[in-house]
Amino acid sequence: MTSPQISIIPSPTRIKKLSHLFKIGPETRILAESGSAEIAAVAGNLAEKLRVATGYPLPLGQTAERLPAENSILLTTVGGERELAPEGCEIVVRDDWVLVRAPEPRGVFLGAQTIRQLLPPEIESARKVENVEWKIPGVWILDQPRYPCRGLLIDCARHFMTKEFLKRYIDLMACYKLNRLHLHLTDDQGWRIEIKKRPKLTEVGAWRGKGDEKYGGFYTQDDIREIVAYAESRYVTVVPEIEMPGHARAALASYPELSCTGGPFDVAATWGVFEDVFCAGNDKTFEFLENVLSEVVELFPSAYIHIGGDECPKKRWQACEKCQARVRAEGLKDERELQSYFIKRISEFLESKGRRLIGWDEILEGGLAPGATVQSWRGTEGGIAAARAGHDVIMSPTSHCYFDYGLDAIDLRKVFFFEPTPLELAPEEAKHILGGQANMWTEHAPQETIDGKVFPRLLGLAEALWSTAEKRDFDEFHERAKVHYERLDFLGVHYGKAFAEEQK
Repeated sequence: MTSPQISIIPSPTRIKKLSHLFKIGPETRILAESGSAEIAAVAGNLAEKLRVATGYPLPLGQTAERLPAENSILLTTVGGERELAPEGCEIVVRDDWVLVRAPEPRGVFLGAQTIRQLLPPEIESARKVENVEWKIPGVWILDQPRYPCRGLLIDCARHFMTKEFLKRYIDLMACYKLNRLHLHLTDDQGWRIEIKKRPKLTEVGAWRGKGDEKYGGFYTQDDIREIVAYAESRYVTVVPEIEMPGHARAALASYPELSCTGGPFDVAATWGVFEDVFCAGNDKTFEFLENVLSEVVELFPSAYIHIGGDECPKKRWQACEKCQARVRAEGLKDERELQSYFIKRISEFLESKGRRLIGWDEILEGGLAPGATVQSWRGTEGGIAAARAGHDVIMSPTSHCYFDYGLDAIDLRKVFFFEPTPLELAPEEAKHILGGQANMWTEHAPQETIDGKVFPRLLGLAEALWSTAEKRDFDEFHERAKVHYERLDFLGVHYGKAFAEEQK
């Protein structure tokens, strides 16, 4: 019997092929360790996935044993390698059983995703597939991620993405062991989250244009709860972004009194950087934002709340009596320090709610708020400065991580060689690099175009953030990636090309 091809993405830390072959059949069971509702849920998730394509019942059971029973797949934390990272796992595939063992349930879940990838690509089918032998090749795998933060941003503000679309992307992220979904929920072109205390944000701010040209949408709070719960069941953390003090036209169209000029404003119909921003001298602005963030933190259990902080013009602040009064009252030097005052005030509020602020690297301007995490997008310089100052950093530079860019700028090879940790950092500074993130901005990308921009580049990012940098071989990775195209076909992913020359 020929052993199936092994093409796992991201590549495991250690893998050894064994002379075994496990075949899933009508009598195969999926077992979870006794007494763990969380592992039982992971086992149920795996069984549900495998039942569809195989057509087998795959009954669930529980056991206190450390090793699987015959003809079973055991998911357990009993006897897990304690020196592994929280998301690490061990996998053993023999002729008569399969073991997925980890120190924590999230490691067990990620190990189950490896089992999916060891099976034929037809396992991803949305209907029963005939005439396929559901074989798992014999392996021993010891695996853990290089970075704890492995993310994808989806910009729902410029173009609205449906709830079902986001849940689908959560599934795709989980399959490739990405664990942070960053939702860009507000911008000049739209406000996408219901705030009970500020209903105009979605009555006005969620829509742009008029008549037949009217466009928009938003998530109710129940929608958000559903998305967050769905993500949690797949060990994906949803990080919300509420933009401030700039990129605020949708909010100002709803509440123009929060601007420096009083408006009126329309929700922006085109992308760009607009001069009208939240008034930093008006206490009503902070009251409003605290109202918003109070509801946001109730909806999102994420330790981090993203506040943007990027691309904030200072022209309105320079001419605003309230803003200039704030500069004088707080002893600030200029509008850059006024932005720092704004961010620090919001950071203190979030800390009072038990959360941490994260923002784009512009939050460094005028002085960084204590405890803030920096997301470096304008190259790596902001991340380097933040790490040297003792702040945590997520790297997502335009050079490698902006998936709205064309393949002539960022192709699969470039993403694969993304290195989040700059060589300039000393070891103690490098510990502040939490990982990286791809950003799918949608100024020119409605929902139906997202797959072709994100895939296959997301496979390269998954590899770069999980696997060790040593002996990184693009040609070997590309062969594995090409095998995954068939898997993506079964998942219904309309992936694009890997290189610019393929588009000609």
